[in-house]
Amino acid sequence: MRLRIDKNSYGTILSVYAISAVCLLACCMLIKIAWLNWVLSAIFLAFSVFITYFFRVPRRQEAGNGTLVSSVADGKVVILEKVYEKEYLKRDCIQVSVYMDFFDVHVNFWPVTGEVTYYKYHPGRYLLAFLPKSSELNEHSSTCIKTKDGKEIFFKQIAGTFARRIVNYAEPGMQVSAGKQCGVIKFGSRIDMFLPLDADIQVELGNYVDACETIIASLN
Repeated sequence: MRLRIDKNSYGTILSVYAISAVCLLACCMLIKIAWLNWVLSAIFLAFSVFITYFFRVPRRQEAGNGTLVSSVADGKVVILEKVYEKEYLKRDCIQVSVYMDFFDVHVNFWPVTGEVTYYKYHPGRYLLAFLPKSSELNEHSSTCIKTKDGKEIFFKQIAGTFARRIVNYAEPGMQVSAGKQCGVIKFGSRIDMFLPLDADIQVELGNYVDACETIIASLN
């Protein structure tokens, strides 16, 4: 099966290959030990291949729909609590946060089928993404989707220490389908999902979830 790469990541991948090639050339010129050059070549090649694989778009079964909310990202559930969402919904919600480490797939997917009613990009800092305060202080994007039943699902793509670019395809009025790609965050980062209080949460703190395939909640 052909590997599919995120369309917004080709520049990053090519940059990594170029830097690796320059470093390898420098090592060959400066280091005269043949076996060491072979080892360094293998390391640079492995890293370049890993970065290519890192930005893959996996083929997944789309479990979400208009009433079942699937995970936006791969990763670990690090926050599961009742909070007040003050940016857009301005009401109490259940927050489910998924932390993506360096080895997780970093493309993101729409969690539910419906209409985009809100989108905003927020510039900010680059604190460690698993820290609670990174939700407000770090660079992030905010999106809200309303289902045909009037339920609103609000989520944030949050940059981490090494994530320096967030891509989101959302536009107000856009019709979206659960499980289709909605963007990408480059390197370690986090997704915050804000769900209605009456939603039936299907995950627990510490669970590892898969984008598209893991159901986070069912809407009542």
